[in-house]
Amino acid sequence: MLYFARWKILLISGSCLLFVLLAIPSFLSDATRKAIPDWLPKHAVNLGLDLQGGSQLLLEIDFDAYVHEQLTNMLDEIRTTFREQKVGYRGLAVADEKVQFTLREDTTADVTKILHDLNPDLTVDKNSDGNYSLTFNDKWQKVSRAQIIDQSLEIVNRRVNESGTKEPIIQRQGDKRILLQVPGLSDPEHLKNLLGRTAKMTFHMVDEAISPQDLSHGVVPPGERVVPYDDRGVKSKDGLVRKYAIKSHVELSGDMLVDAHTAFDGQSGEPTVTFRFNSVGARRFAEITTQNVGKLFAIVLDNKVITAPVIRSPIIGGSGVISGSFTVESANDLSLLLRAGALPAPLKIIEERSVGPSLGADSIAAGTKASIIGIGLVVIFMMAFYGLFGLFADIAMIVNAFMTISLLSLFEATLTLPGIAGIVLTVGMAVDANVLIYERMREEVRNGKSVYAAIEDGFRLAFGTIFDSHVTTLVAALLLYQFGTGTVKGFAVTLAVGIICSLYTAVLVTRLMVVTWLHKTKPKKLPI
Repeated sequence: MLYFARWKILLISGSCLLFVLLAIPSFLSDATRKAIPDWLPKHAVNLGLDLQGGSQLLLEIDFDAYVHEQLTNMLDEIRTTFREQKVGYRGLAVADEKVQFTLREDTTADVTKILHDLNPDLTVDKNSDGNYSLTFNDKWQKVSRAQIIDQSLEIVNRRVNESGTKEPIIQRQGDKRILLQVPGLSDPEHLKNLLGRTAKMTFHMVDEAISPQDLSHGVVPPGERVVPYDDRGVKSKDGLVRKYAIKSHVELSGDMLVDAHTAFDGQSGEPTVTFRFNSVGARRFAEITTQNVGKLFAIVLDNKVITAPVIRSPIIGGSGVISGSFTVESANDLSLLLRAGALPAPLKIIEERSVGPSLGADSIAAGTKASIIGIGLVVIFMMAFYGLFGLFADIAMIVNAFMTISLLSLFEATLTLPGIAGIVLTVGMAVDANVLIYERMREEVRNGKSVYAAIEDGFRLAFGTIFDSHVTTLVAALLLYQFGTGTVKGFAVTLAVGIICSLYTAVLVTRLMVVTWLHKTKPKKLPI
């Protein structure tokens, strides 16, 4: 216990120096950090919403809209199946979140079996008048809710991270809500616009035979629907909103896209969006464009036609261009949305909070002041009660603080106000371990042991107690992280990292300083 090999001395000293160097960038301004050469460490601790300001959004998934869309998508399948099975029906439509229809009196087919074969997740209800209503069963709804919130969390994360924000906190709340915190966000309206769009892109053939009068009144044949044109603020000459009659059948879905980027038209210089399909989508795209040369092909995004070009020739490369009245910003946004993927269900912003940078600065100032006062009092206490050994403990405590900050920066963790409290708590626990060691040394001296024996037994016998206390605290921190939310998790992270660093500094760093002093001075009396 009282001997360190040279390589151990170099390893412990070098690690402490390295952790101090890694922590320094966290105390520098952004401009100073950018000036640091790339070969030097420049990672800094990310400040949370309560320290640097930003926005907090509470999003709610519109699961009812998702169910309505799935039921609507089933209508064509039901029509096709009934036609093949020679089932007579009327009034097939979606109403009150159910597919409803009435059988004709001459129908003898087992409709319930036909529908269950079509989709086993359906619940089929029938009344005495031959009226049927279909909806999805509870098992399907439960599984779908879990899948939708998982997909939404992933897509929100992609959209927020790609939009240039830093270290967002994205958490599930309940079975249909998502909490989003974006520290340092300067344009919350832009972020809300990105999150408020489902970004579901589909490709449809256009029915050019519908007259303008029928379009304006929404009169279209079965299997078609009227969709407005996304003019992005540009009105037609007569001031009316342009509309298209498109086939309800989806020729190609946006989930086959693998890439999308902003580009510029070679002739006009206007912003456009280029996209590329996967192998399956490219094959299907080639088939559609080959079979429909000279026809209008609509690209629909969130139930609005963003462009409807004429297919001039077959497109076999698996890529295309979306053009229109784009600005550079709107083209970039569309590219981002297509790359991130479509939300399975719409998101509604039900709560919004903003924290100004001045409030965050006040929190930093208050936290810094509390930390300095707390650490200062600990330094004075340790030196007053334990003299030189108290100074060793204070040095180890400062090393512990630098280690904690450096590890948080390496892990790219987000530091919040409760996180600062976690750091201060671990600083106290760092010297608490030394108090256990020093008091054990005093007890061994009172029992008549020599200085060497007292120091050796102090470190050896106190280690078990120190290890147990640190492990139990670490377990508590892990449980807080597992079951806590928001700032509770931030506190748990800093507490866990600080506890590990505290064990390292108490067992190795302090012991190295004590042993070095012991071999150099060879004291006759314990200085505590």
